[in-house]
Amino acid sequence: MRDTLIALFDARIYGEPFMPGFTSSLSKSLVAFVIALAFAPPAHAQSDLARAYKIIQSKKFVDLTHSFGPQTPVWSGFGQAKFSPAADPKTHEPYTIAKDGFRTTYYEMAGQYGTHVDPPAHFDDKGITMDEIPLKQMILPLIVLDSTPYLAKDPNHAFSVEDLKAWEKKHGRVPRGSFVALRTDMYKDWDKDPERFKRAPFPAWAFETIKFLYEQRGVTATGHEAMDTDTTDKMDSETWLLQHGHYQIEVMANLDQVPPKGAVIVVTWPKVRKGLGFPARAFAIVP
Repeated sequence: MRDTLIALFDARIYGEPFMPGFTSSLSKSLVAFVIALAFAPPAHAQSDLARAYKIIQSKKFVDLTHSFGPQTPVWSGFGQAKFSPAADPKTHEPYTIAKDGFRTTYYEMAGQYGTHVDPPAHFDDKGITMDEIPLKQMILPLIVLDSTPYLAKDPNHAFSVEDLKAWEKKHGRVPRGSFVALRTDMYKDWDKDPERFKRAPFPAWAFETIKFLYEQRGVTATGHEAMDTDTTDKMDSETWLLQHGHYQIEVMANLDQVPPKGAVIVVTWPKVRKGLGFPARAFAIVP
């Protein structure tokens, strides 16, 4: 197309002076330059991501993930993880930097360990697995609902629809497509008092609130600080949300360092083929 336009200028314009006083060669070069500009991609299209990255880098990052090891809290039905030096399968000798120039670790644990992702397939034979969760669902607007004001009177408070509507009166409607996390400050016991972290019952979601968020507000995913979604072991909320095609993040941390709205969450996990859950790394970008 560019060559065709230049040829047309050759035939129709260069018969007469394109710009008085300019040579035909220079005029032709100028026309080619103008056409090149016309067909060049917009400058903003090339710089949008660069500008976005510059803005993101200027913001505060908050880690929403616990470090974990063999002694950290886990559901009793799974048992503690086991970490050991990986060894040569022929000699059974552990790899070391001194001997082999590298070292690595063999991990033995359930997928639902530490801060982790629960994909729909965790509770649904027909649900998608963790490697099938769309990439665009791994970076979302973050909403943080604060349940801590209710815990003084009710340490095992189930965050209700009434609580949610009270939050919305103050902060506005929960936006469609967001990730909604429930703050209970339970995460503070993860390292300080692991046995207390494993307490039951514990503060978490009311079943009606989970349904309301997905059905009436159209959120994409939810998360919380406890090892389970519900305040009891019935798992009504977890069963419902996973069987309705949504994923959740459990055992989150540092939600008290994130504002109620305006932040963005990024959640990643290994792409385990047909994976039913795995430790995840979540962080917030705070405005």
